[in-house]
Order: sequence, then structure tokens, then C-alpha cells
Amino acid sequence: MDVRELGSALRARRRALNLTQSETADLADVSTRVLSDLENGRETVRLDILTAVAGALGMSLNLQVNTP
Repeated sequence: MDVRELGSALRARRRALNLTQSETADLADVSTRVLSDLENGRETVRLDILTAVAGALGMSLNLQVNTP
């Protein structure tokens, strides 16, 4: 999953829960700008932020590390 797909998945979940970006950002303790950038694939994904946003949306994360 690339950054844009990840952002789309987060946005879809937030909308399914009828949450605004502001409400979700408050729940995840991040700024609305960071959340917006993340949802739009413009933010470098920091694991702590991603974990907080996913948790606020009731989502779980699976980390996969690929070797070349």
C-alpha cells in the first residue's frame, strides 16, 4: 500500500464514522493539517502519527517489511 492508498483508506474510514477531520485530529492528538496531508498523501508517514490516527478510527496496523 502506498501513501496515497493509505490516505484514501483513512479518509474512507473517517467518513464512514461520520467524523470531521477536526474531530479525528482531536481524537488522535494531531493537527488538522497533519491529518489532511496524511489523507491526501502529502505527509511523510511517521509511525507514531499513523498509529494515533488509526487508533482514533478504530483501525489496526500491520507492518510488513520487504527486502529487495
